[in-house]
Parts: sequence; C-alpha cells; structure tokens
Amino acid sequence: MEDSFIIAIDFGTSYSGYVFNITPSHEEPDPQLKMWGKEVGLQTPKTPTCILFDESEEFVAFGYEAIESYNNIGGEDAKRHYFFQNFKMALYGKELRRDMKIQAANGKEMAALKVFTEALRFLKEDALKTINSNTAGMVFLASDFTWVLTVPAIWDQPAKQFMREAATLAGIVEEGSEERLVIALEPEAASIWCKKLPAEGFISEKHNGTPLDQCQGSQYIVVDCGGGTIDITVHEVLERGVLKELHKASGNNLGGQTVDRKFKEFLREIFSDGVWDEYEENYPSEVQKLLYDFTLLKQSGEDVQFTCSFNLGTLAQKKKTLEKFFESVEGASWNNGSIKISKEKMRYFFEESLQAITKNLGEILKRKYSIEYILLVGGLANSQILHQYIIDQFGDTCTILCPFRAQEAIMRGAVEFGRNPSWVASRKSPYTYGVALCEPFDELKHKPEKKFMVGEEEWCCDRFVKLVQAGEDVRWDEIREHIHRPLEKYQTWMTMRFYRTERIFPKYVDDLGVEEVGSFHVPMPDISGGRERQVRLEIRFGSTEITATAIDVTSGTNLISGKKQTVKIDFMTTDRECVIDGYDEDAVSVGTEQSGPTEGAEHPEA
Repeated sequence: MEDSFIIAIDFGTSYSGYVFNITPSHEEPDPQLKMWGKEVGLQTPKTPTCILFDESEEFVAFGYEAIESYNNIGGEDAKRHYFFQNFKMALYGKELRRDMKIQAANGKEMAALKVFTEALRFLKEDALKTINSNTAGMVFLASDFTWVLTVPAIWDQPAKQFMREAATLAGIVEEGSEERLVIALEPEAASIWCKKLPAEGFISEKHNGTPLDQCQGSQYIVVDCGGGTIDITVHEVLERGVLKELHKASGNNLGGQTVDRKFKEFLREIFSDGVWDEYEENYPSEVQKLLYDFTLLKQSGEDVQFTCSFNLGTLAQKKKTLEKFFESVEGASWNNGSIKISKEKMRYFFEESLQAITKNLGEILKRKYSIEYILLVGGLANSQILHQYIIDQFGDTCTILCPFRAQEAIMRGAVEFGRNPSWVASRKSPYTYGVALCEPFDELKHKPEKKFMVGEEEWCCDRFVKLVQAGEDVRWDEIREHIHRPLEKYQTWMTMRFYRTERIFPKYVDDLGVEEVGSFHVPMPDISGGRERQVRLEIRFGSTEITATAIDVTSGTNLISGKKQTVKIDFMTTDRECVIDGYDEDAVSVGTEQSGPTEGAEHPEA
C-alpha cells in the first residue's frame, strides 16, 4: 500500500479523534475527519476521552457512548463499573512502570496499560470501520497505513514509550513494523497545519495575508491549549516552508482540567455541609455529565447558567432551602432551578492557567528572538476568556492568531507530519544526553573513589560521555555515533546506561543533576576478538523519539559483521543494578568515529 495512506490519532486529555488520508502520494493530500456524537444529537470533530469497563474489567464503550452508558447505569451498578476520564495525565511528570495502576471514578484501580490499550484499540478499529465503509469494496487493514499518534511536546521519553507500547498491544502496529507508527508532538503538528493557512483561515487578528510557510525568516510561538497541558513551541520558517525549533518545548500541566477543577471546587463551596460530597459519592455519573457540560460553558466570556439536577437539589434541601446555599458565596446565584455563575467568577477559574501561560510566554519573549505571531490552538483556545487575555497581555508586541476549528489543527497537521517528518528540520535538545563508560584511570583528572582494577590495570568508572548537548540544534534525521568496546574479553553482551542532565559539561554519571533515564542491551556472542571487539552505537536525537541502532563491527577490519540491530532504549522505571559494562576505546582521541557537529565523546577535563 501507499506510504501516503495515513491515520493520525489525536489522543487528547479531554477529547480524542482521528483524521485519515487515502490519496496516493503523487496527489495532494485530502485529509478526512471523523465527526462524532450523532448518538447524542451532536456533531463534533472529537469525542470525549472517556472509557467504560464493566465490573469484570471488560471494555464496554468509549467517548460519548461511554458517558451515556455510564449515566444510564446509575446507582449502585455504576459504582461497580470502571469509568475513566482525563486519564492521559497519569503519564505526565511521573515515574512510569508497565504495571502502574490508575483510579477509576468508583475509586477502584485498573492497570493503566490496559486502559490506554483499549482506548487506542477502539480508535483504531473505529478508524478502519469508517474508512472501509467508504472505499467501494476495498478492505483496508491496520498494516496498510502509517499511523501517527500525537503526544504533548513536554512529555518525557518514558511517556512516549508507554504510548508506543500501548499502541502495539492495541494492534496498531506489530512487532517488527514499529516504524509504521510515528509519534508526533502536538504543537508541532498544529504548527505544520497553521503555517499554510491564509489570513481568512484565522478567527483573530489578521496577518499580512501571506501564509506563514511562504514567509521565510518569520518566527512565531504555538501555544497548544489542551485539556491537560499547555504545550508551547517556538518555530522559525526556513526555505520551502520547513520549520526550525528555536526554543526547547515548554509548558505546564495547567490546561482545561485545571479550570474544571476550580469549577468543581466552587460547587463544593456552594453546596457545603457535605452536600456536594454526598452527591459526588452517590451520583458519580451525574457529576461526570455536569463536568462535560461545563467544557462547553467555559468557551463563553459572559455569565453562564445551567440546570441544577433533581438529585443534587433533593440532597441540598434536606439541609436548608436552595436559596440559602447561595447567600454566603460570591459569583453565583440561584435562578428558578438553575445555577448562574458570573463572568468574573468564570475568569477566576482560568486564573491559574492564565498566569502560567503568561510566565512561559514571558520567558520566551525575553530572549533575542524576533517573534511576530502567537498562534493559539487546542480545545481551550476556543475560550473567549483565554483568547482575550492573551490579546490583552501580548497583543502590543505580537499578532495573536487562532485558526478556525482550532480543535482540529493537531489532527490535520499530524497527517502532514506522517507524510513528511522532515517538515520540522531541526529541534533543540532539551538535555545533555550521554552514556556511562569506563576509561583508563588518571590520578590527575579522576576521583580516587572511581578507581577499580581489571587484572593489573587501573580503570575509572562512571564517566559521563556526552552524545548531545542541552540547547544544541539537532537535525531531524541526524545520527550521533560512538564506538564502544567490552571491558572483559569473554563478555557476551553489553549493557549501556543512558543519562541526561541540564548541565553542559557533566563529568560523572552520579554528578548532581545527572539522572539515569534508560538502558539497553547489545548481544556480543562472538568472543573471538576479545577486548578488541567494537560496537558502534548510532543514536537519533533529532526526531520526536530517541532511538538507537547498535552495529557489531568486526575487529581489525572495521566492517559490519552482519549483526546490525535496532536496540530499544528502555525508559520505563525498572530495578537497575550498577554494572560496569564497557570502556571508551581511547580516552584521549575518542570521537574519531563520531559524526555530528559535537564531539560527543570528548571527556571534560577535571
């Protein structure tokens, strides 16, 4: 099948959806968007990222259907079901393990990997069903497509690995065809889509009418205002419209969920004396529906009003009249069966998120860039409160742009990225990355406690060998190489530990601020070359994921022995032992086998 056959899944914190392209590569792409919500009288480009399992942990429904099913169950039966909402944020800023569990609305836990896998399985099967219902008898399989899965740019490597493993378990790709799954960074995908839009493609202030991809040298910030994260990237337009990342991805976890949490806290303040807590415990499905309705209300910049449910009203009136609950709170009033919230209080719900965005954007704009535009994308970008706030804060220095259908920008851009990953020509390395190696001990530059003996030889362990430096520009397809040799002549495998730090010149892997982030294993079954055997490690840092290839080089001939393999760097938390595995081939002149603008294996002098 065509490499241009793409299915891009935007797996969001609050909403998820997909776009597909089945036009041949020699034709212009024609992305098709699935619309959701027909069963509940809606037509939206995404469906809520909610999933429902029965009491036996068997999948029941996803999206709108999951919410409807959960609402219809009600009572004690609902408490036995596992309903998950906004679970994507379980992967942000935490140590991840394959056996980690996440909590459902009923307070019980399930394996996170199963929850993510079944959600992706549903989206995969729904996409294939949608495509096959419109292809005049042709039957497409998952293997016929390149799949693109979007993740926040501020996610660490373990979270990306977790999503990749869930996608593999869901049958999106199979073992051995992992290259058919592309991880796309959400603000990058949105940038790729927005840069080709004409002036009339934006809601907000107009730019000069020329699409950004035709304005070589233009610099702009993309702010992806999602349900879970505020994800920010900075791009410069290069020749032919390709993009260069100017500043490492930044942001926070104060997206739309934070606004929802403030709203929920306010309802608890209104319905005091334990009323809201009792309602939440006894009617969890109604609480979920109320929070879902609020996602639409928070797009308004005016006062909002919604109906108080019968069950909430009944519980409240056991304590006092409903009007009494509103006498001691500011910003809300009772209005003939409805709750009215003032626009000032709505603005308060946004305050924490808005302050965080201001801080992130302020730090970027203080640097010596020539930023012309700020692009707002994502579901929360539809909020009039957020939109106007960004204009008020930064409208004097930048033109603020928001595309029509801001919620679709990531999905549509992800299709373009799947067809051509080189749209983002280079990225900033967020960290200094390196591996731990041993080298001959030198008492003038090495710590005494790092000395150990191999036979009669003195060696230094735990040296940080730099492969790429924090803040360095790395091309999207660039490969950094490094030669390794075994420490023991009879060694049949080599374990390499992978480290990162924000420091520029770390010396040892246990220096302050250096952390181990992964490891990988390289088999070396042929021991005939002894300690002269070589393994050439090739690592790609410039893509959206860090990947590695190990090549067993025949000793003395410097030829590939036929054993070239992709090694998987395991970024997930595991129980790791301190193992001395290999040494640097030459502590003085190492780097002659390297490629790339930095001699990543040079050793900082003590």
